[in-house]
Amino acid sequence: MILKVAKTICADQWRYWLRTKVAATVLLLGAILTLAALVVNAFHIEEAAHAREHLQTEAEARFKAQPDKHPHRMVHYGHYVFRAPTPLSVIEPGVDTYTGNAIFLEGHRQNSAMFAQQRQSAGLTRFSSLTPSFLALVLAPLFIILIGYGSVSREREAGTLTLLLSQGTTRWQLIFGKLLALVTASSLFLLPLLLACLYVAFSSESPLVVLLFCLSYAIYFMLWATVVTACSALFEKSSVSFTMLIVIWMAACVLLPRLGSSIATNAAPSMGKLEADFKVEEKLRSLGDGHDVNDPAFKKLKEDLLAKYNVDSVDDLPVNFRGVVAQYSEGRQAKVLNEFAENRMGEELQQAQIARQFGWISPTVAVRSISTILAGTSLETHHRFLREAEALRLDFVQGLNKVHVEKLDYQLDMNRNASEEAADKAVVGADNWALLSEFDFKPEPANTRISNALVYFLQLFVWVCFTALLLKAAVRRLNP
Repeated sequence: MILKVAKTICADQWRYWLRTKVAATVLLLGAILTLAALVVNAFHIEEAAHAREHLQTEAEARFKAQPDKHPHRMVHYGHYVFRAPTPLSVIEPGVDTYTGNAIFLEGHRQNSAMFAQQRQSAGLTRFSSLTPSFLALVLAPLFIILIGYGSVSREREAGTLTLLLSQGTTRWQLIFGKLLALVTASSLFLLPLLLACLYVAFSSESPLVVLLFCLSYAIYFMLWATVVTACSALFEKSSVSFTMLIVIWMAACVLLPRLGSSIATNAAPSMGKLEADFKVEEKLRSLGDGHDVNDPAFKKLKEDLLAKYNVDSVDDLPVNFRGVVAQYSEGRQAKVLNEFAENRMGEELQQAQIARQFGWISPTVAVRSISTILAGTSLETHHRFLREAEALRLDFVQGLNKVHVEKLDYQLDMNRNASEEAADKAVVGADNWALLSEFDFKPEPANTRISNALVYFLQLFVWVCFTALLLKAAVRRLNP
């Protein structure tokens, strides 16, 4: 009986929306906007994935196709690695939009990621800045407010609330019917996201991750539908409920996420780039110049090596001393660079975790945390990309240094600048470039991402409980 009456009320509410131009326009605009954002973003992601796969293959082929060279020239020739977009980044690009997706690897330094997806060109590409996740998390709640703020208060203002209640309709039936109408209206905004997730589910993504991703957005939309219905029932006038809902939307979707970011930056301050660069350079200078075998920093290395091979001069060593110095110096430099990099990433992660705690007071923050983690576009994934790229960098640089040590004569190496002929002799065969490993970055396993998102699902559950209590209070206070 309750469901039958609620369906009748829901149908009546839909008839009202369809004959009201504002409501119909908002519903149509919201659905079209979300669908258009998905289509544009999907085309871009597909294009970017193919481009990066092609560029990665091309970069590896170019490195291995280099002619006979001095191994240290190949260290500086360097190599590019690219991070392909994840399937769910079609909806939630996360940090990918500004962190960059490619790194140039070379000796003696760690470069930052570059080539972020932000595009400044004119035309339809600008539309892609309105990502589907932004539309769902920020604009969709506003659309829900615009069509639902007067769903219950309109009945009171028109005098039909008294008639409905006097004819035997209970408060729960009325509220449930209005909520059911708003939930079905919200599904128009959610439908494009569900279709995109269905497409992703047939790709390489885990079905469980896709299911939880969809569930988080469905719950988020239901939360807003519940809040809008409750406020419409709590306040006697539609104008008051609209004002209150706009304040709630501004706080939850705009102010609190921004406040969380600002507080996180102040609570866990990080060193500025200029200051950090100076400290890194200062520390690296104290390690000595790896290009100068006579640098005092390598005196003990030289003594230990001479003692190990029981010779009196580096000329008598069975290995190339310049290569040994390069290998030793690169290892020490990498240790320093990794130390600074880990400190920076630790500061960034601490800030992100502080900002995510605002999910307890804003459902928008909670769902954003869930979606970025499940989509594999979170800060943690970006940090892992940096670490794996650095591991590859050190591996191929030290591999070239090992070739320098073992396959290049020391005297030829020292005299390489004497003449063009000498330079031509101080080289190794191109077959040594095959030491470069392939780079194929993947997001964290599904179970890891789900585990990392559990605490933010708990935040969302708290919001479900809160809105349920709010709806219960609205039913009790509903009076003609």
